[in-house]
Amino acid sequence: MRIVIAGGHGQIALRLERLLTARGDEVAGVIRKPEQAGDLLASGTEPVVCDLETAAAEDLVKHLEGADAAVFAAGAGPGSGAARKETVDHRAAVLFADAAEQAGVRRFLLVSSMGTSQEPPPGTDPVFAAYLRAKTAAENDVRARGGLDWTVLRPGRLTDDPGTGRVELAEHTGRSEVTRDDVAAVLAALLDEPRTAHRTLDLVNGGTPVAEAVRAVAGQRG
Repeated sequence: MRIVIAGGHGQIALRLERLLTARGDEVAGVIRKPEQAGDLLASGTEPVVCDLETAAAEDLVKHLEGADAAVFAAGAGPGSGAARKETVDHRAAVLFADAAEQAGVRRFLLVSSMGTSQEPPPGTDPVFAAYLRAKTAAENDVRARGGLDWTVLRPGRLTDDPGTGRVELAEHTGRSEVTRDDVAAVLAALLDEPRTAHRTLDLVNGGTPVAEAVRAVAGQRG
């Protein structure tokens, strides 16, 4: 497959790129800074320099044409303010979805977050609340698109621990942690399973091997 990943230098994206290129997929990663290209090239990933906060959909369409799938794994990241949560976590996701539809790429994975299914409770840190609202808006936009076979993945609290290869993947899992390694492994498995389209799934570490967890979800009615 040819897969284009937005947020190509992010911690999950870099892991996903290594998994995909190792199994023989052709991968392109959309990055904001030219100096990030070397990290992508090291895994055999094609770097595409494009600032999703200032680009137009047309700037991305040429890179998405001919792709089998698109993955939105971008985020404003720690230390960014509420404004960038909106411009990256929401608007850039909409932009990438627009470009995917225009390029005729139906399979679309959106990396979101737990906590988006309800309004942030009173007392939530304002920047984190803005992040959750931005992710919610991105989810709502993507789910409303008839031109995409979308899957929304909502990981729990991310850790840098070594991957376990075992997860809990379901519409509702309860709050817990998940390693970035395991998030990347689940994304790779979701790309291989079209029956997971039109599903919104929570992800935490658990007791089920990744491939088995994805097959189980695929066999359920959405």
